[in-house]
Amino acid sequence: MAIWGKKKNKDIDPELREDRKKVGLVRRLWRKFRSIDWKDPVTRWKLLFVSLVGSIVIFGGGYGVLSFTNSPTFCASCHEMAPEFTTYTASAHNQISCVQCHIKPGFVNMITHKVISLKEVYYHVTGIPKQIVQTEHEAVSNENCLQCHSKNRLVTASGDLKVNHKGHIEEGVPCISCHAGVVHAKIVARGINTEEVRGEYTEESAQKVMEKKYMAPNMGTCIDCHDKVNNGEKPWKDVAYLVPPNPEHVEEQIDEKASTASTETKAEGENTEAVVAEHDKKTQDIILQAIGKQQKDVKLSMACETCHKKVKVPKSHKVEGWNGQHGDTAVQELDKCVDCHEDSKWIKDTAKEDLMTLLKMKDAKKATGKYEPNMTLVKDESRINNFCSACHSNRPAGHVESDQWLTAHSDKGKTADQKAECYVCHDRDKPKEGTTVIKAPTDVYCQYCHRTGFKDDVKK
Repeated sequence: MAIWGKKKNKDIDPELREDRKKVGLVRRLWRKFRSIDWKDPVTRWKLLFVSLVGSIVIFGGGYGVLSFTNSPTFCASCHEMAPEFTTYTASAHNQISCVQCHIKPGFVNMITHKVISLKEVYYHVTGIPKQIVQTEHEAVSNENCLQCHSKNRLVTASGDLKVNHKGHIEEGVPCISCHAGVVHAKIVARGINTEEVRGEYTEESAQKVMEKKYMAPNMGTCIDCHDKVNNGEKPWKDVAYLVPPNPEHVEEQIDEKASTASTETKAEGENTEAVVAEHDKKTQDIILQAIGKQQKDVKLSMACETCHKKVKVPKSHKVEGWNGQHGDTAVQELDKCVDCHEDSKWIKDTAKEDLMTLLKMKDAKKATGKYEPNMTLVKDESRINNFCSACHSNRPAGHVESDQWLTAHSDKGKTADQKAECYVCHDRDKPKEGTTVIKAPTDVYCQYCHRTGFKDDVKK
């Protein structure tokens, strides 16, 4: 009865019922807030103190988080970044943070980049990409470089290259057009930062990967850009021209081509050969411009003296008859010849490499690294090198008329050394299909006429 009576009393007294009703946390806080006497000076000082402490906690904590995520240590915390981090530590830029290059200056840019980078967290959790690449929207800008470097430079640190940096920058040419490999040695373009080899990246291996030819400006990049300018183009306007292609996009293109492979015809195969031939011809034309043999319709000269102070055409090359007399020099000093006459320096594209092979070659290389004269190497180099084949594919003037040369050339090939010089441009026997032998620049081979053999053939 007492319980029922208590309940009855509560139902009778509405005020008692309201007072005993449980009030929520939000409502209690709201009542507390409304009951504050804002006219009291002490209350105002309390509010100011609480606001100050809250601001310090919020902004200080946020700044701490930003600082931590901006540090190279944070970047190295994900193992998929091992190639990028180890090459960074082995570079001359290892005393600055990653964000000083990869995020444009400014707080807004910083926050925007952090929001966009949330996708990297998603990739890390759901599945690490086979190869990490710099996207077109994240290319290093000139603003980043100019935080430390002056654009008022006409000569590079080596004292050799003459480059009007200010003129290039004011024209809108990005710094990474030439300096793309200064920190990471173009490991993306070389294809050696893939998922399979990330565990091989250590401080020691990174030193082997950081080769000067990939860190320094590539002459082929300058030549390719100048050639396009001479044709009325501004290639740097397309960001895709500056950054390596995304492997995923390349694979999609390959798959798309493979799906239509069944419809390809022989004519299309011949067209591919024509494209390769056109590419080689273009490379040779550029080389001829560089050595001053082709100066027609040239706005930006590609002659060596245009950009180089120290590197010039050697005096020996200017001696009369050098074109037909440099064979002996090529055999004895091939390593010096390829310092200039190497295709990889005359084209923009970076060849793909295999990291494990690269590391083994570095370990196997002799301490002296001295070149030993090798006629076979010279022959192969002259056949695959566009610089050499630019001349070797043409009939030498010393061969006079064909009908005269056929009866007079035997005296030119009596010794083994003389014959070796002939074999630079000519094959001795008929080339066989499917062999790995490097094709000669001319289709004329000795066996075509000497079908019964040669006098010095050993009879068995």
